[in-house]
Amino acid sequence: MAYLPAWMFLALTILLMVGFPVTFTLMGTAMCFGLIGFGWSFFNLLPLRIWGVMTNVTLIAVPLFVFMGVMLERSGLAEELLDTMGLLFGRMRGGLAISVVVVGALLGASTGIVGATVVTMGLLAVPTMLRRGYNKELATGTVAASGTLGQIIPPSIVLVLIGDIVGVSVGELFMGAVLPGMLLVGLFVVYIGIISWLRPKWAPAIPKVELDAISPGQLLARVSKAMFPPLFLMVAVLGSIFAGIASPTEAAAVGAVGATLLTVANRKFSMQILQEVMQTTVRLTCMVFIILCGAALFGLVFRGLGGDGLVREFLGSLAHKYSHNVVLAIVMALIFVIGFFLDFIEITFIHVPVLAPIMIEFGFDPVWFCILIAVNLQTSFMTPPFGFSLFYLKAVTPPEISTGDIYRGIIPFVVVQIIGLAIVVLFPQLATWLPKVVFGP
Repeated sequence: MAYLPAWMFLALTILLMVGFPVTFTLMGTAMCFGLIGFGWSFFNLLPLRIWGVMTNVTLIAVPLFVFMGVMLERSGLAEELLDTMGLLFGRMRGGLAISVVVVGALLGASTGIVGATVVTMGLLAVPTMLRRGYNKELATGTVAASGTLGQIIPPSIVLVLIGDIVGVSVGELFMGAVLPGMLLVGLFVVYIGIISWLRPKWAPAIPKVELDAISPGQLLARVSKAMFPPLFLMVAVLGSIFAGIASPTEAAAVGAVGATLLTVANRKFSMQILQEVMQTTVRLTCMVFIILCGAALFGLVFRGLGGDGLVREFLGSLAHKYSHNVVLAIVMALIFVIGFFLDFIEITFIHVPVLAPIMIEFGFDPVWFCILIAVNLQTSFMTPPFGFSLFYLKAVTPPEISTGDIYRGIIPFVVVQIIGLAIVVLFPQLATWLPKVVFGP
């Protein structure tokens, strides 16, 4: 009975890997093991747990950010950005790939939704890069990796969920994620620059004749017009938090209104689009919240069976044998490996509530640790065989792109991502400096 929580966790992991739906797996496993451990009376506590989830003000930001992202997807913003940035960076080798990374970062800062960014850029950028003579693996890897930047660059839904679960201010997490997000963008650009220099045929520049057809004045006007919408949204959402005008939840509402106004300004708004956006928002929000309810039941039973004590005892025994930094490395490696098989939402709701409080007890800065988890979870979108970014991309790429091309293309970017994670581990100030400047010590 002492190891019942461990068996429960193992059963959950196996069922998820087999492919059972997340919510029903969480609830079914929790019910079975709860009955074995306590009987029916223990579940009288469940309505209070679910009520706590449903009345959580911070989580109102989730549907608002989803609405913002889906509305922006329909606004035509990504198409204009890709065309313009391609011209801006087109004179250098690998310029088109670098423009994709920059657009991914800007869309990530505007939407926070990975699926929308990857699908949009997959439809627009991959055919263009192939037509320009780009290597298939470099083209698909660049799009899949840059599309996941919305996981770490605020406003990110992952940061909202992690902040709520760990009990850290979402505003601090948004500020803490800015520099690590920029670091990853920089590392992606450096990698593309190096591979373009080593293998020029993989990433040719746009022909000079084509670029000379546009005058510097016209290019400047196009860049200004394409850059304004994402910068407007970044200032609206992050600026209102930064200035202390709005909480993250209120800023999410500002972002939703801002995305709608941009769609109107781009002449893409209609009642049909509004209806489609609202339906998609409700569907995605329901998915997140039903998983939240399943996670609440699982957490109730897991803690009731003494699971958190078991994990604390295990990590404590490791901390006695090794330093706390070794324990941190083991926890990060565990999340990374789990990310090969489970979605970020499942990891956020199942593993983070168990691991985060214990690691914070060991003396790690909560904001820094949450940012490390977010960067690590971003990698889960990119790792075969179950990286969702790869699935999204395969669904929209031309027929000549195979799954193998996508898998081989993403591996260097996963390595770059791990290097970025290691840099944030070695230099915690990257995650902690900006929150301290904005919100004070």
